[in-house]
Amino acid sequence: MNAGDTAADVRDALRDAAFAALENAYAPYSRFRVGAALLTTTGEIIAGCNVENSAYGETICAERVAVSGAVARGMTSFVNIAIASESEEPAPPCGSCRQTMSEFAPDLRITSYARNGKQITWHLAELLPQAFAPDHLRGRM
Repeated sequence: MNAGDTAADVRDALRDAAFAALENAYAPYSRFRVGAALLTTTGEIIAGCNVENSAYGETICAERVAVSGAVARGMTSFVNIAIASESEEPAPPCGSCRQTMSEFAPDLRITSYARNGKQITWHLAELLPQAFAPDHLRGRM
């Protein structure tokens, strides 16, 4: 993103990146394709999609793919994430994704979009109050 971009420009870019990632989702079992686009504090957008596996427990959600991609690039500070799905209602992130995101951005802004244009925004702290956090490990490290 560029310094002169408006908040609306950023939201649109995140939404578009999330829907573009959704197109690459590998979801032959659930047929529930999801894309996510994460905005870092440096203005970069990192996208991810869900990747299912026949060993269901090995499936990884779009949000965690985006976070992992950002961390692999050395980015660990996030401001916003857009989630896109084909459901009729905007889908919130699952519990595992909430916990993963809270490691890096406890008050991350989350906007979920349905293909039909519906959207809803939360802050991660609303969706995951009392998250297990690095501070809980104090004295153990």
